Amino acid sequence: MSRRGGGPPHVPSGGVPAPAPGPAKAPARAVGAAAAGARRRTWTPDEAYDLGGCLRVLRRGPYDPAFRVLDGAVWRVSRTPGGPVTLRIAPDGAGKIAADAWGPGADWSLDRLPDLLGAGDDPDAFVPHHRLTQEAQRRNRGLRLARTGLVLESLIPSILEQKVTTDEAYRAWRLLLCRHGDPAPGPMGGLHVPPDARTWCMIPSWEWHRAGVDGKRSAAVVRAARRAGRMEEAASMELEPATERLRAIPGIGPWTAAETLQRSNGAPDAITVGDLHLPGIIGFALTGERGADDDRMLELLAPYEGQRHRATRLIMTTGRTPPRRAPRFTPGDIARL
Repeated sequence: MSRRGGGPPHVPSGGVPAPAPGPAKAPARAVGAAAAGARRRTWTPDEAYDLGGCLRVLRRGPYDPAFRVLDGAVWRVSRTPGGPVTLRIAPDGAGKIAADAWGPGADWSLDRLPDLLGAGDDPDAFVPHHRLTQEAQRRNRGLRLARTGLVLESLIPSILEQKVTTDEAYRAWRLLLCRHGDPAPGPMGGLHVPPDARTWCMIPSWEWHRAGVDGKRSAAVVRAARRAGRMEEAASMELEPATERLRAIPGIGPWTAAETLQRSNGAPDAITVGDLHLPGIIGFALTGERGADDDRMLELLAPYEGQRHRATRLIMTTGRTPPRRAPRFTPGDIARL
């Protein structure tokens, strides 16, 4: 779900060094995680489980420097209260999910591994009210909502995604992490840890400009980073007070708050409003009508109150979208100005 247009990956321009145009090949030692000094924990799902479906929403574009999929394993980099961490998460072949962790944040991340993998989620709370959602639920029995427990790492890219195309937002995230983040711990080269709150606040205006981020979005990022402690507290709140906490920051509206809390809190009712495409997709998928707005989407999803985000996730898996009638939006590039 997004409030921007789609399209092929945007090629960086301007004076900022760009990363390689695709994921780097893993060094040979990356596969032998246990031999590389990693700490390990396993978790056993109690029924069908879809690892990719659970963690895919945490990836910010195909070249996200903090997320990579290689040989069936998910590599994810975070900045935790304990410090940076790199996680390699993959099925172990015996019905378990194994996670190997490197870096000072390893203990924090492994302690919370089940939450990240959706162990605290309750998919059975969802009751389908349309044939489409009933079929989507049947086909996606293993889908769980991830809960990272980290607000800022989802809030900042969500701010970058405000009112621009996915290509522009993903490019900005990639360039800012590669330039201002730290190399990730562990054996996988090319990954970067997102900057800490102080570093986000110290990024000069011309670096934001070169990354294609306008002053309104960069100012919102800095305001959020200056209140990082208050933002992180939202990870342990219920949805309504957590939303209020995030929206207390100027520049963070309902769209950004919902996109953040879907990931940090695994909130099943954090419905995205203010999106460019989502209302039309939901309206078309459930009724065949075109041009639905937020009010119409909320009306259609009213039977799913308490599970409206899960309902949209399931609907999106069906691929039932209205046919395109207009040319794809052409992204701008403020870095050229």
